[in-house]
Amino acid sequence: MRMHADQITVAEPTAAALVAAQFPQWASLPLSPVVPGGTVHTVYRMGERLALRFPLTPGDPAAVHRRLAAEAAAAREIAGHSPVATPRPVAIGGPGEGYPLPWAVWTWLPGTPADQVAGIGESTALALDVADLIRRLRAMDVRGRVFAGSGRGGRLADHDAWVRTCLERSEGLVEVAALRRLWERMRDLPRGPRPDVMSHTDLIPGNLLVRQGRLTGLLDVGGLGPADPALDLVSAWHLLEKRPRDLVREALDCDGAEWERGRAWAFEQAIGLVWYYLHSNPPISRMGLRTLRRITEDAESAA
Repeated sequence: MRMHADQITVAEPTAAALVAAQFPQWASLPLSPVVPGGTVHTVYRMGERLALRFPLTPGDPAAVHRRLAAEAAAAREIAGHSPVATPRPVAIGGPGEGYPLPWAVWTWLPGTPADQVAGIGESTALALDVADLIRRLRAMDVRGRVFAGSGRGGRLADHDAWVRTCLERSEGLVEVAALRRLWERMRDLPRGPRPDVMSHTDLIPGNLLVRQGRLTGLLDVGGLGPADPALDLVSAWHLLEKRPRDLVREALDCDGAEWERGRAWAFEQAIGLVWYYLHSNPPISRMGLRTLRRITEDAESAA
């Protein structure tokens, strides 16, 4: 099922034709779709060591190429700083064979996405792994950069219109009135004096690879950049139940204001997942519901 109204379909024969035309050295490698796929890219595994990533939605080809190049640069920057493996950029392909955009080749990382592992939300070992990852990313040099853009990581209040739209679309799916009251308390949380730190910016369970209950890989590293120090704390709410979540806070020595902003960023993301992916990507929608449940329970216990 299509996840976006303007989604570009990339069938396996199209992917194979693009590889054969532009990277013939890999033409003999088998392709297999990655299921469930991503929300931004169609992903194919190519052979044992490579992955193809095709942007799902239309855009200016030159702008898409710049974005793919920026993602590759971010991946090279994070290498050596992450405590776990990260994918490496290999090549950027161009439009062709009926596909209108640039696309990318990356290395393939073994492991299972955390959201596919039963009971992982209770893991204290994984919680400490996640805290260590966030600590290592925060320690990276921002090189004078600050948050710039319209996505998560700046001011919570800038997302008010989007959250209100999501609440309206979520009638019948969640307790909208209670969540609206909760957001009204969250949206004006003060940022505080701490400067931006390097952040993954999308630490959802699907981007965390685990093996035998431990964190072993980190996906979608192309969004690495400076942001509110609280942003990567969304992982604690998307992934973990209360005790291991509290361990993340303790390990990172988060004060109350930073922890509350992390919860608010998780809310902003989760409220959009529930309705938008309800039919097109049910696992992502269910993740949003779990996150909102954790946030609501935490707010009620603090009341």
